[in-house]
Amino acid sequence: MIVKIKKGDRVQVLSGKDRGKEGSVLLALPDVDKVLVEGVNMVHKHTKPKSMQQAGGINHIEMPVHVSNVGIICGHCHKPVRVGYRFEPDGAKVRICRTCGGDL
Repeated sequence: MIVKIKKGDRVQVLSGKDRGKEGSVLLALPDVDKVLVEGVNMVHKHTKPKSMQQAGGINHIEMPVHVSNVGIICGHCHKPVRVGYRFEPDGAKVRICRTCGGDL
């Protein structure tokens, strides 16, 4: 699957327990078709102390979400949209909004 979502994109979760939440992409994992979104899919991670000086406890961390469950928010429409591509005359490949045609 081709991942059209990149690091730094503003996305909205379309399905799952965090449906409707928005955040920016912290990390894109194209090998497993997942993205790490800021403040979304938070889980409790129980850690053991690794040494006498380091304490264990419960950490709250973000886990990756499948790319099919998020949509990029268009800067013009302000809605989650599908992504397309356009080639500029100089040969550059530009991501565009499929709804309004604006650049992402």
